[in-house]
Order: sequence, then C-alpha cells, then structure tokens
Amino acid sequence: MLSVIPPMTQLNTPYPSTAYLTGFLRSRGMDAVQEDLALALVLRLLSPEGLRAVAACVDALPAAKHSPAVQSFAAQRDQYLTTIAPAIAYLQGRDSTLAHRITGRNYLPEGPRFESLDVYVDDDGGDPLGWAFGALGVQDRARHLATLYLNDIADVLRDAVDPRFEFVRYAESLAGSQPTFDPLAEALAAPPNLVDDTLQALTLEAIARHQPGVVLLSVPFPGAVYAAFRIAQTLKAHHPHVTTVLGGGFVNTELRELAEPRVFDHVDYVTLDAGERPLLALLEHLQGRRGRQRLVRTFVREEGVVRYINMAEPDVAFAEVGTPTWDGLPLDKYLSLLDMLNPMHRLWSDGRWNKLTVAHGCYWKKCSFCDVSLDYISRYEGASATVLADRIDAIVRETGQTGFHFVDEAAPPKALKALAQELIARNTGISWWGNIRFEKTFTPELCQLLADSGCIAISGGLEVASDRLLALMKKGVSVDQVARVTRAFTDAGILVHAYLMYGFPTQTVQDTVDALEYVRQLFENGCIQSGFFHRFACTVHSPVGKNPEEYGVTLQPLPPGAFAKNDIAFHDPTGVDHDALGGALKKAIYNYMHGIGLEQDVRSWFPFKVPKTTVAKNRIERALRGA
Repeated sequence: MLSVIPPMTQLNTPYPSTAYLTGFLRSRGMDAVQEDLALALVLRLLSPEGLRAVAACVDALPAAKHSPAVQSFAAQRDQYLTTIAPAIAYLQGRDSTLAHRITGRNYLPEGPRFESLDVYVDDDGGDPLGWAFGALGVQDRARHLATLYLNDIADVLRDAVDPRFEFVRYAESLAGSQPTFDPLAEALAAPPNLVDDTLQALTLEAIARHQPGVVLLSVPFPGAVYAAFRIAQTLKAHHPHVTTVLGGGFVNTELRELAEPRVFDHVDYVTLDAGERPLLALLEHLQGRRGRQRLVRTFVREEGVVRYINMAEPDVAFAEVGTPTWDGLPLDKYLSLLDMLNPMHRLWSDGRWNKLTVAHGCYWKKCSFCDVSLDYISRYEGASATVLADRIDAIVRETGQTGFHFVDEAAPPKALKALAQELIARNTGISWWGNIRFEKTFTPELCQLLADSGCIAISGGLEVASDRLLALMKKGVSVDQVARVTRAFTDAGILVHAYLMYGFPTQTVQDTVDALEYVRQLFENGCIQSGFFHRFACTVHSPVGKNPEEYGVTLQPLPPGAFAKNDIAFHDPTGVDHDALGGALKKAIYNYMHGIGLEQDVRSWFPFKVPKTTVAKNRIERALRGA
C-alpha cells in the first residue's frame, strides 16, 4: 500500500497524513510505504534539466505575453541554469558556505520578487536587510534571498507554463467549494503541460519502485486536489489494476455529499474522516474477507450512481493508532525557506518539523465559525503523556531530528502540562510549538513549565478582537484574558502568533477599527509577535451555517452541483465592505510584524475615512496591570 502526498502542500517538511497512515498500517502488520510527490515535483522542476524545459516553454511564448518575471528569466537564463542546483542544495542544508556568495547579491539572478527589499533600504542607501539580520545573520539572510529567487521561478512557471501553478495553493479554484466537477474535468481532459508531464513521470517512477496494489491519495487542501486527480488519471491509464483511494481533509469537509459519478472515472473509493477504520474495512473487502455492503464511511460508484456505505463500527482509538513514521520520505531533501522576516511567522516554512497530534479533535468544540459538527473537531480523544512521550522518543530515534510541531486544532492545556512534565522527567530535549486556545488555564507558571519542556512558540485564535463578537463566536475568551495569557507566554520566552478574523456576521466598521487598535496594542505591549487576518467564511458545517438566524444573517442558496460543498454565501444587514477593510488590516499587521507603524493612529492604514477608535490607548496595558 502506497500513501501519496500530492502537490502542493509544503516544501520544508512532509505533510503528516501519510506518516500517520503508514505508521498505523505497519502497526497492523501491513506492507505500507509512502511518497511525497509534491516535493519530488518541485525538485524535478527546480533542477537544471527542469529549468531547461521551462526555458523552452518561455521560448515558445509570444513576446507580447512575456510578464516581467518571464522577461527577467529570459534575460538571465544562463545564470539561472548555473545557480539552481547550488541554491537548492543550500536550502536543503547541504552547502552552508554558499551563504556568503548569496548575500553578496551578485550570485543569484534577481527578478521582480527582489523589489520587495527596496522598502527596507535606509536613508543612507545602506544594506536593506541589515535591520533584520544585523552584521551577522549570514545564513538567514541568504535563505531569504534564495527564497525570493525560488519565488521568481515560481512566477515564471505560472506565467509561461501553467497559470494555476503555486508552491502551495496549486489550482485550488478548480476544487475549493466548487459545486460542479466540470472545471476539474475540463482541466484533466486538457492536453498536459510541462508540470503535468513531470508529475506523470514521477508517478510512474514511484509505481515502478513500490509495485503497490493500493494507492492512497491524501488531499488535505483544495490546492492538492487537481494534482491528486492527475496522479489517479495516470494510474488508470498505465496501471488500471491498482486500486486508488481518495481521502484527507478536503474530502472530509467538502465532499461529504458527493454525488458526482465522474469522480470515479479516476478513483475507485472515497473515504471520509479518520482513515484508519475505513481503510481496515476496505482492505478486508479487497482481500475478499468483507462484503462491499460492510464498508465504513466510503463512497463507491454502482451502476453509474454514487453510493455512500457506512456500516457502523467504532473508530480506532487515538491511543492505538500507532506512531507516525517518516520512513521512505527524503528528509534531507526538504527546503528550509524564509519568506517572512518575522521570527514566529517563519516557523511555517523554515525547518523540518516532526508533525504530531497531542489529541484527536477539539476539547472546546463550541466556536461558531468552526466545523464543530465534523469528526476531526467533534470527536475528542486523548492519549496519556507516557504514550505521547514514547511516540516522540521513537520519532527522534527514527528521524534524528528533535523539532516537533503539534498540529492539534487546540492542544488541551491539561495534556500539555502532563506531557511537559514527562518530557522534563525524561530529559527529552526537544523543541516544539503548536496551536492552543488563549484560556486562563495558561498561567505564568504553566507557560514557564512548557518553555522548560522545549516550547518555543504557540499560535492561537484571537479572531475578532472584540468582546461582543468573541461572545457571539462562543470563543470562551475575552480580550483582557488574551492579553494576559499571551504576555505570560512571551515572558516565558515563547513566541506568540494570533489568528485574526474580519467580516464576521454583524461586524461593523467601528468593530474592525477597534479590533485593529487592540491588535496594535498587543504588539506594542509585547503580547504577540506575529499574526494574520483571515476573511471569515461561512461553512455549511459550522454553527453559523446551520443556524444563521442566531447570528443576524440570512444564507444564500447554494448553487446546484454534485461535487464540493463547503463555503456558503450570506447576507449581512450591516452592509459593510469587508474586502475594502481587509486590505488595510493585512497591510497594518504586516508592518506590525516588522516593528513598523506601531505608534501610528490605526486610521492611517485605511485609504478611506473610518471612525476613530473607541478603545483607550492604554487598554491592554491596564489589562496587564490588573492580572
């Protein structure tokens, strides 16, 4: 059984779904292997051979269609061909001495992406990155420049080869909340481009290596769906005897009412939610030990019609799913990128992290914007600190790497406390970060304990920094509480990232301006070091989507279709133009993360008139003093 990570997920570390499945299947005595075709595709394209093929596509493109990125690439083609292999080796950590040449700014060809550095040039025309990396910091400075270099190449791939290409959100518009399968079907029927041909070659190479009877395609995001179907298409054409199974986060959220028969032209089965139990049932069926009517949470096509089969069987307990394994994945080939000059924000793209879950589901499961009705949130199960620490020890022995990212929806504080005590008792010596709720249980004493156990950073949802809206969201926290908890983490030496939201039902312009003032003060008072504003999206599985009247909005009818269903449009009587506000919010927080503009009136970020904030200038300072 071959588990596959399809393009694109992330380039610095493997997406953990195949590691979980492979570890579980091996714990049950099965012959399971895994491949990261997302990384393989990028490395094949970003090679001298790959760039020569890209250059041929550029040559075939009419001059009138040459974007600035394409023009820059064409003018510096030889330099790109010469530098691509050394640059990749540097980002893989295999040639650290190259950093000195890269930081000299005469080695790597520079395209339009490097214009972002101009904003940092000081009045004396000095080093644009000196403020971020100081007199030393050569390795990080070089990694940032090399990341800009790769982003230039990605722009060329998008402009000259495949307009859908991205390093993360590859062709996501074909699948995300897409009611009809037509756009995906048309894309799959179109003549293959260089990216498609490269992925097909890599797929066939993987099949030749492993000779699997079953291929599991794990699609966590809409941006991995198109490539997953291209892989499945290749298997149907060249290895029709191989059974293909589609699952993962995208399927679990968006294909719960799947009724599109054409999906099964490419895959044989589609499974929902935690994959362990459905896979065990499916494997028994394929071995002739279980009838088709006894499958678990599985879509099939029978006589041209999609059927959902779900024989009720208990899920495999979280404590019994086994230890994830990264065996078979090229851990030395992932790329440590530095695309954001912020010490917290960089963790998502820099470094090879062992991803692990402290508990299944969310212990809170009340937030009104969240998919609380789905299994990955609603079914909360934990494991003992001993079991978790044993898994951590096993992973360190296997990978030789001690960095961990706990990828829970919200890691429970009691479990984290017990785990921290166990890690300290064992003198495990790992570094870890993860996602939490900013609840009062995280006292200064607990934050220090977590730091002593190796915690370097945490992220959590502040969402809309408004007590009225936080209560409407059923978030279970207040702005004052968030300020005190985040400051406790910061005082313990732990970096803090805040997930923020705008456009929530009934949110007014005044709410938005006040929220930004709260955020400014949180940065100013050292409570948070990083943040990101997301636009609220109403989903069909959330409390807002299920009970819109409780939130003062009316839902618009979903468009007809038999494929994906997730985001749902709604009418908010406040009539606020949240898109216009969103640009200002993102600009402000980007600057705050770089220490810029914290002394400015928040109204200065908006290109149009907005009301003055009603938040006192020392509001967060007072909250901290009252701790």
